[in-house]
Amino acid sequence: MKKHFYSSFLLFTFTGVLISCGDISKQAEEKINQLNAKTEKLDSLVNKELKKVNSLDSIINKEGARVKKLDSLVTKSTSKIDSIANSKMNLLKKINNN
Repeated sequence: MKKHFYSSFLLFTFTGVLISCGDISKQAEEKINQLNAKTEKLDSLVNKELKKVNSLDSIINKEGARVKKLDSLVTKSTSKIDSIANSKMNLLKKINNN
């Protein structure tokens, strides 16, 4: 009788453990699926933001090139103005010395 009770107890315990493991497995799978869905959404957001950053980087590079061109033009213009001003100052000095 004790053996029968012990066997029944083990059978019920083992069955209970298997059932609870099945429930835990289902819950774990649901959590993993939820985590995967959140990960995909986050990945999508990161990709969108990276596209924006790349676009801004491209715009910054283009504008940087324009600034360099403008800087070059300003430098050339300043050099020409300085040259003209120096030649006029030299003429004024000659006129004042005579």
